[in-house]
Amino acid sequence: MPNVSSPTKSKAGCDRRTFLTALGGLSALSAAAQTPAVSPKPTTRDWSGQVPVQYPDPDIIALDNRFRKYMVGNTVIKRAYTGTLWSEGPAWNGVGRYLVWSDIPNNRQMRWTEENGHVSVFHNPSGYSNGNTFDFEGRQLSCEHGNRRVARYEQNGTITTIADKFQGKRLNSPNDIVVHPDGSIWFTDPTYGIQGDYEGFKANKELKEAVYRVDPKSGQMDKITDDQDQPNGICFSPDYKKLYVADTGTGRDVRVYDIDGKTLRNGKRFVQMNEPGSGRPTAADGMRCDTDGNLWAGALPGVQIVAPDGQLIGIIRLPENCANVCFGGTKRNRLFMAASQSLYEVYVLATGAHIT
Repeated sequence: MPNVSSPTKSKAGCDRRTFLTALGGLSALSAAAQTPAVSPKPTTRDWSGQVPVQYPDPDIIALDNRFRKYMVGNTVIKRAYTGTLWSEGPAWNGVGRYLVWSDIPNNRQMRWTEENGHVSVFHNPSGYSNGNTFDFEGRQLSCEHGNRRVARYEQNGTITTIADKFQGKRLNSPNDIVVHPDGSIWFTDPTYGIQGDYEGFKANKELKEAVYRVDPKSGQMDKITDDQDQPNGICFSPDYKKLYVADTGTGRDVRVYDIDGKTLRNGKRFVQMNEPGSGRPTAADGMRCDTDGNLWAGALPGVQIVAPDGQLIGIIRLPENCANVCFGGTKRNRLFMAASQSLYEVYVLATGAHIT
């Protein structure tokens, strides 16, 4: 069935856009785009899927007209799974057509398959893994709180340690991770996994919280910045010329840097996030870019979408705190949201940049 942007005609001479407009669907989209004053509270609904939700989904909200092009008028947010303690690190495997994500306190990774929506335990134990991604050879990379390392799952079933020390000192608890086309692996290293025994093992930090770049072939590891209190989510721009890093510590902002080979320059604040409707401060956790350069970030009241100029253009309200997001599905137009006890997903008219 075509979406609302497809002008397929019916026998009565009325296209789908006219039909949805007559039902109030697209007029509601327009009204939402012109009304930035919104409530941060999501609509009460039955998340089991037994009670249908009328289109368009009331919790996908445009705060700027630029977001309207990414909204599908005839789809709704779905809860794909519930039963985790703290969902994190979703990553899409295009070859296997599955999503992997972490349930940190339960020390396991979960897998959702596109073919039938089946969810199963993927890795247990997982080293209390947090962020996950895949490299350009299809191998899974995971940030492990418990082992205080970045690990790579080899295709023969073994696990390789990519990074666990810097200048002879143990990393804190690698958190989020991305891969550059040159093969290098970039990751953040805050202290969340060593602050207690819930998401890892309580320990003293040996290094200042920082962002690192490691060449897995040579083993060369470089600290590229330590100007944030608790560097968390990390994401490249679509052209790999910029790096976004979220600070969930005292900064509570997203910074952007120009990438100059193995180094960063011109670091500056990209956006300071507040929760729309309440104005209370919030912070981005995990982030991913679409092909137009918009940043989709897990932040109250669910997901916040920020344009390349740093302006908030849309939100997706969820009933749980959203930690991290990624684009997946065969067409990479399916937004997966790891949120507290659950995994949510929704179709959008945006395409994810990069491999995951």
